[in-house]
Amino acid sequence: MDIFLQPGELFVGDASFQIRTILGSCVSITLWHPFEHVGSMSHFLLPTRSVAVHENVLDGRYGDEALRWMIKDLKAAGINPRQCQAKIFGGGNMFPDQVRASAITVGQRNGEAARLLLQNEGIEVVTESLYGVGHRQIIFNVSNGDVWARQIRPSQLEIAAEYAAGGSA
Repeated sequence: MDIFLQPGELFVGDASFQIRTILGSCVSITLWHPFEHVGSMSHFLLPTRSVAVHENVLDGRYGDEALRWMIKDLKAAGINPRQCQAKIFGGGNMFPDQVRASAITVGQRNGEAARLLLQNEGIEVVTESLYGVGHRQIIFNVSNGDVWARQIRPSQLEIAAEYAAGGSA
């Protein structure tokens, strides 16, 4: 079965699922258990909220909360998240003509946050495809843990449209 994640969504499923998304400056974390063939994927927009919320009010738009939610759902499925293999994708620069060379982009903050969050949970990152210019198409095959990522550099028309729309992941 094919699942498409919108920004702020995540999904946990067994080998019968394939999870897809499209990322700009957003980041996806995939977690896959190599023996149980169960996996999870998130699509988050920002590393964390600017205000604290109750522990039970999780929002997948924020990397720290998305990972906590993924871990909670994996544990509910009988999976030890520390036995999972993590992969990180996204963090692309969607406005390459708008950013100073010394400035850190939203995508870079998201990518660094994903690395740190996984490290703090004791989950090994086995591969990543982060940063660069443009968006990525991501497909996660839960049956074998493979993740395909294709990065596409935006055309000048897409950059102008994205900028006019106020930016999105």
